[in-house]
Amino acid sequence: MEEKSKIWYLENFNLLKTLSKSEKEYIDKNSSMCDVPKGNFIYFPYDESDVVYFLKKGRVKIAKYVEEGREVIFSILGAGEIFGELSLFTEGAKREEVAEAMEDCVLCKVPVGEFSKILEQNPKMNLAVTKLIGLKLVRVRNKLQTMWFKKTSHRVHSFLKILAEKHGRKVGDEIEIRLGLTHQDIANLTATNRQTVTTILRDLQSKNIIIYDRRRILIRKPDALKS
Repeated sequence: MEEKSKIWYLENFNLLKTLSKSEKEYIDKNSSMCDVPKGNFIYFPYDESDVVYFLKKGRVKIAKYVEEGREVIFSILGAGEIFGELSLFTEGAKREEVAEAMEDCVLCKVPVGEFSKILEQNPKMNLAVTKLIGLKLVRVRNKLQTMWFKKTSHRVHSFLKILAEKHGRKVGDEIEIRLGLTHQDIANLTATNRQTVTTILRDLQSKNIIIYDRRRILIRKPDALKS
């Protein structure tokens, strides 16, 4: 990892912009940076929930394994996001999900105790973290509603629209998503099965709405995706 101060990395997180210089220096002193290669796990279920992670570079998958080892993906995070923040409000609890590096990642790890001290001293940041957690809970609720009340094809369409908004890059009138998602990944994210996802994606390709391969998804007609 290139040698840069932790403060340099943390300056780029909107969540930390309310911190004073001394507070940033406190985090710098009481945190650590690490590289996590693609495919490696950051934490597992039942690990100690004692660190908040700041994702400087790369993408991270948050997931859980249920019956028969089936994977349910809760979210895919990009640079500038934090995760593991629920540990701030569940003292002594264990992790319930796995966090896996989808790309080579650079992380800043802040111990919960030190981060809590900053929140106690900075009401604006405390409120920002509370709002962040509330927003994530709303997303989980909306995802559950989507899974229960929408047809399978609508779930996949909705997922592609959300993916485009969060991870997409405009290319003219088209949107390119470079996450390297497999059909099984999309199935895990939309609570369906791989065969169904394959059928839906082939249908979208036949209508020239998307182009899909293992490296990217190109959404050619975003407005054609069902809400």
